[in-house]
Amino acid sequence: MEFDKYQDHTIDTAAYPDAGSGSISAIVYCALAAAGEAGEIANKVKKMMRDEDTSELRDAIFKEIGDTQWYLASLCRELGGSLANVAEKNLAMLRRRQSTNTIHGSGDNREVSAQLMIDYRESVHDSRMAAEGWTG
Repeated sequence: MEFDKYQDHTIDTAAYPDAGSGSISAIVYCALAAAGEAGEIANKVKKMMRDEDTSELRDAIFKEIGDTQWYLASLCRELGGSLANVAEKNLAMLRRRQSTNTIHGSGDNREVSAQLMIDYRESVHDSRMAAEGWTG
């Protein structure tokens, strides 16, 4: 199923306050619910690590991933956005980070931060070279 079709169908099963209105309460509800579902994923993965990796536990994690996806799709709709567009932009960002060797690290704008660091280092290097009498 395509992301946008999935997102379109989430409204059919939405049962939270102001569903489909784009109101702050609908946005907050979806964001908090997505965070809660993501917490359930983390808790089940913790149990997998602590106890035993079973097919039943993996199936339970898949269910929680589905619940999280539902709330994220609903959040996109409430914000007036497209889940497919979010996915496309995310992949483009990751490809750009990979091409600039900034896929590791932290920060939302690490490509800009990495370029600023490169510019700074080049500036310091150029200043040192000039101070030592190098030209060219």
